[in-house]
Amino acid sequence: MTPRKRRALAISGGLGLLALATALVLNALQSNLVFFFSPSQVAAKEAPRTGSFRVGGLVEPGSVRRDADGLTLRFIVTDTAHTVPVTYQGLLPDLFREGKGVVAAGKLDADGVFRATEVLAKHDENYMPPEAADALKRAGNKGPANANATATANSAMRAEAR
Repeated sequence: MTPRKRRALAISGGLGLLALATALVLNALQSNLVFFFSPSQVAAKEAPRTGSFRVGGLVEPGSVRRDADGLTLRFIVTDTAHTVPVTYQGLLPDLFREGKGVVAAGKLDADGVFRATEVLAKHDENYMPPEAADALKRAGNKGPANANATATANSAMRAEAR
């Protein structure tokens, strides 16, 4: 084999390995991506029906219920225009409260209930996930389901901004 053919074979092999490594990295990144959706986007069926995603907004006041087993929690996440029922089994963050910002990661069941595998709550008085704040602002501009929900959301957003 001539030196030129050897060099071409080495370059081809190197490019093949580089392509394989790139494909493996992109596949790993794709499987770990979790997108954020607001309750309005979930209601509009923009959220994936089979994959994992995050839903965020405010915990609707009066919606938190604990099942008889003591571990399963049911609550409603709202952006003041639409709501998503959520179930979660496990321990909640200490800062989880009704009327406060929350982001839940999980999957949407066929019955429309979001089965959360992780629940995140704000970590201090000044924090709300940017995606959740934007979703609440957009939903507020479209017109909420009722004026009481708007007042609750507006006061919660003002408290979050302080």
